[in-house]
Amino acid sequence: MTETWPDLAGRIDGREHVLPVRVYYEDTDFSGFVYHANYLKFCERARSDCLRLCGVHHHELHWHETDGRMGFVVRRMECDFLKPARIDDVLAVRTRMLTIRGARFELDQQVWRGEDKLFHAIVMAALVDAAGRPKRMPQAMRASLEALLVDVDS
Repeated sequence: MTETWPDLAGRIDGREHVLPVRVYYEDTDFSGFVYHANYLKFCERARSDCLRLCGVHHHELHWHETDGRMGFVVRRMECDFLKPARIDDVLAVRTRMLTIRGARFELDQQVWRGEDKLFHAIVMAALVDAAGRPKRMPQAMRASLEALLVDVDS
């Protein structure tokens, strides 16, 4: 077989992560539209895969060799549900890094179907230690995430 397996983590396009998502029956509700909470799941997958492509792996954070047990938590999320998606739609979750400060970072996440923006969220996440206290990001992690920082005016 000469085909290569597709990159399940999406791709970094410039300073933006793009994750394709297909809408399955299980993602919809009785109306036939994507259930609202599933947009949050799509965005969570995109955040995880964005971090993965930046070299930050959740399983390594859980048992980090030098900095102890850590993990990311969502601190705040502001969401706008703009248009519905339907079964079999192919969506693109676009993630942009807006700010990085201490233990926190803020992301702009949008779900698109072609030229139509369906969902928009501003997400603040924080790195915490095993006790749930904020933990300043290790320098290597911060540097890899800073490579995605965008100009907020763009």
